[in-house]
Amino acid sequence: MQATDKKKTLILGASANPQRYSYLALDRLRNAGHEVVAIGRKNVVVKDVQIDTEQKPYTDVHTVTLYLNPLHQKEYYNYILSLRPKRIIFNPGAENEELYRMATDHAIKAQDACTLVLLSTGQY
Repeated sequence: MQATDKKKTLILGASANPQRYSYLALDRLRNAGHEVVAIGRKNVVVKDVQIDTEQKPYTDVHTVTLYLNPLHQKEYYNYILSLRPKRIIFNPGAENEELYRMATDHAIKAQDACTLVLLSTGQY
């Protein structure tokens, strides 16, 4: 993978539980060489990634991948848009028409997809 192919990714709804899809996404993104930042409910380290509990002013975020249901996304709307990512991935269960529309209004690519599938098929 070339440096230009690496996409700094924010996992919103990150978990330290290996049974969760957000955990698998973190693991596979890191294995693929992507830089990962993460926000979740517990302040813990997974692999080499610190999961934060606050909305930090991360810079150069290419992709925000959502593992929160739409109800829990509302408190992050302004935060997500303030990061100015190139795209937002709405994983299964995280689909949200309102945020999708807000993203496209801000010239952010919104995608109903599965991060794990995108990675495994080389479409990430």
